[in-house]
Amino acid sequence: MKPVPASPLPAESPLPPGWKCYMSPQGRRYYVNTASNETTWERPSSAPGTPKGSLKHKNSIPAGVFEPWLLEGNALHLAYLHSHINCVTFPLPMNVPEQQLLKPNEWSYCDYFWSDKKDPQGAASVSGFEVLLQKQLKGKQMQKEMAEFIRERIKIEEEYAKNLSKLSQIPLAAQEEGTLGEAWAQLKKSLADEAEVHLKFSSKLHTEVEKPLLTFRENFKKDMKKFDHHISDLRKQLVSRYAAVEKARKALADRQKDLEIKTQQLEIKLSNKTEEDIKKARRKSTQAGDDLMRCVDLYNQSQSKWFEEMVTTSLELERLEVERVEMIRQHLCQYTTLRHETDMFNQSTVEPVDQLLQNVDPAKDRELWVKEHKTGDVRPVDLEL
Repeated sequence: MKPVPASPLPAESPLPPGWKCYMSPQGRRYYVNTASNETTWERPSSAPGTPKGSLKHKNSIPAGVFEPWLLEGNALHLAYLHSHINCVTFPLPMNVPEQQLLKPNEWSYCDYFWSDKKDPQGAASVSGFEVLLQKQLKGKQMQKEMAEFIRERIKIEEEYAKNLSKLSQIPLAAQEEGTLGEAWAQLKKSLADEAEVHLKFSSKLHTEVEKPLLTFRENFKKDMKKFDHHISDLRKQLVSRYAAVEKARKALADRQKDLEIKTQQLEIKLSNKTEEDIKKARRKSTQAGDDLMRCVDLYNQSQSKWFEEMVTTSLELERLEVERVEMIRQHLCQYTTLRHETDMFNQSTVEPVDQLLQNVDPAKDRELWVKEHKTGDVRPVDLEL
């Protein structure tokens, strides 16, 4: 990316020899000494090689704002164009392109969880992926509690069946005779039949509702652990690569400063430094620049890998959540079906449940949840030189 030369203002005097003026993407002028690689926001004075105030290097640029290294001939100078948030590179707000959503109109996980958010429980940040993961882990816990609910219902049914069977065997009014005696005996037998119905109901609840819920939950738990470790490892690598970029950037700044000092000492005759010393310092500065480029390239590779895995993993989490909701809906429908077969006295008690289960909509649920919990839809960009 080449620097943009700035047009001179009418009232300005010419720049001293060796200085050039450029316009930053934010519209601010900055000045570069092509001989010493010095950079400053302040316009240099008429004294050759000297800016009006003290030289301004990277530390004078607002914190959190990074512009790519710009190359012009042998000069290598700073001009940062990105923001870094927890070692992830994002475009600055004024430079954000019109990014198209990866899955428009679907409120997909892969579009809204790129930024980190502050943990309400403390000062630490929570990654967007962690927000998604917490959603899935909450779903796993809800599934466990549903299975526990069904288990309690099974116990009630088994106890009820046991009591009905016991009551049917009590020899009360056993000596009643005639047709009334027959009716009474049939009533007692009906209790035993009803007990059998409830035993079958409890057995089917176990095999057709409780057990599938628990089995799905265990598989779900394994998937969550796998995803968590994978994305965490990639983010740790990204942090490490970013630290290497910062270390290389500092090394380059030090080399440039050393070159600047040697050049100034030679110009004002304060030392016996030779041109060879200057060339050596320039070679070291160039090598430091090459090292920085290599570190930036490795960083961008790590961020690209993290980006790709974030997209594929968040889509997989989305698929698993839809699968979880649909699986639970189907087994709750099976629960109400078994209730219809068992509840001989009041079929209307589960009809509202049937209606609500028919209206379960994972996509609508996801839209409402994403709107409330999204962390950011601006996607990362490469750190450019």
